[in-house]
Amino acid sequence: MNYKNPDQHGYYGEFGGAFIPEMLYPNVEELQSGYLEIIESESFQREYQSLLKNYVGRETPLYFAKNLSEKYNTQIYLKREDLNHTGAHKINNAIGQVLLAKRLGKKRIIAETGAGQHGVATATACALLGLECIVYMGEIDIQRQAPNVARMKMLGAEVIPATSGSKTLKDAVNEALRDWINNPSTTHYVIGSVVGPHPFPDLVARFQSIISKEIKEQLLEQTGRENPDYVIACVGGGSNAAGAFYHFVDEEDVKLIAAEAGGFGVDSGKSAATTFLGTLGILHGSKSLLMQTVDGQVIEPHSISAGLDYPGIGPFHANLFKENRAEFFSINDEEALQSAFQLTRIEGIIPALESAHALAVLDKKRFKTDDIIVICLSGRGDKDMETYLKHL
Repeated sequence: MNYKNPDQHGYYGEFGGAFIPEMLYPNVEELQSGYLEIIESESFQREYQSLLKNYVGRETPLYFAKNLSEKYNTQIYLKREDLNHTGAHKINNAIGQVLLAKRLGKKRIIAETGAGQHGVATATACALLGLECIVYMGEIDIQRQAPNVARMKMLGAEVIPATSGSKTLKDAVNEALRDWINNPSTTHYVIGSVVGPHPFPDLVARFQSIISKEIKEQLLEQTGRENPDYVIACVGGGSNAAGAFYHFVDEEDVKLIAAEAGGFGVDSGKSAATTFLGTLGILHGSKSLLMQTVDGQVIEPHSISAGLDYPGIGPFHANLFKENRAEFFSINDEEALQSAFQLTRIEGIIPALESAHALAVLDKKRFKTDDIIVICLSGRGDKDMETYLKHL
C-alpha cells in the first residue's frame, strides 16, 4: 500500500478529501491543480533548499543520546528539529508555503497557531519574503504561550485572539477559515499541520519530509544503515510525525510510533487522544477521525501542550492508524512533564512539551538492546518555561 501520497481526490484510504464552502473552491482548486508543478520545479526547489540550508540552518543534527540510551538499554537518536531557526520543525512548512503563495500572486498570509511555533514560523517567513501576516490564536493559548505571541508581534504579524469554544487551536482554525472565505482572492492560508482540505495534508507532509530524508542520510553515515527499527513522534494534527515518517512509511521493516496527548487520561473527559476517542467525521475541511458527540458536536480537547490540544488527527495519520501501520500511544500530561524533566537533566536538552510526549513512549514500550530508535524532537522548550516552572 502507498501510505505516503493521497489519490487524486486527496484521500488516504477512506480519510481526506476537500469539504469546503463554495467561496473557497477557486482557491482550493487553484492549489490542487498547481501545487505539485510549482513545488517540484527546479526554480522553486533551488530557492527553497537554499533557504532551508542558509536561513533555517538545516540539516539539523541526528544526535546519539548516550545517557538516555544507557538508561533504557537501547540505541536512541534524537532528530534535533528544536535547533531550527524559530525553534521547531514548523519553519520547514512555513517557508515552503509562503514561497508557494508568492508564486500564486498572493499578498496576504493568514495562519492558525496553538503552541505559537507555527505562528512564529509563518510570521518569520512573511517578514523575510515581504508579505502581510495575520495569525489566529486561541485566547487561552495566547495566555500560556506569551513569549511566542511577543515574537509574532515583533516580526510584524497581527495576532488575533479566537474567543469562541475552548479558545484553543480548533477555534483558531475556525477563525482562519472564516477569514479565508471573506478574502479568497488576495489571501493564502498557511495551514500548519497535515489537516484541512486537500491538498494541504499532502503539501505540508511534503515540506516536512525533509526530516526523514535527513534521518536516512545521517543514520547511514553514523551506523552504516539507512533505516532505524523505530521512529517515534508526537501527533496532534501531525506535521512533525508526517515528516519523520514520510520516507519510512512504505518500508515495512521500520516500525512507526505516534504519541498522542492523553491529557488527564483517556477516560477523564479531558484528553486529546483522537485515535482512542475519535470517530469518523468531518473537521476543518477533511474527513478523518475526530472527538465528537453522538450528534456530531466536536468535543473540546485538553492537553498540557498547546500544540497537541486538537480534537482531530490528520487523514495521513488516521489511515496509518486504521491500517495498523503505526502504533499509537496516549501520553498523559504528567508523563510528558516527567519525560521533559528527565531529558533536561540527563542530556541537557529542554524539549517542547509536545516533543516530551514522544519521549514518554520510552516508558511505555520495551525495546531491544540493539534496536535503533529515532525520536523526533520537534521543538525546544523555551515557550513552555512557565508551565515547567509550575511543576518544578
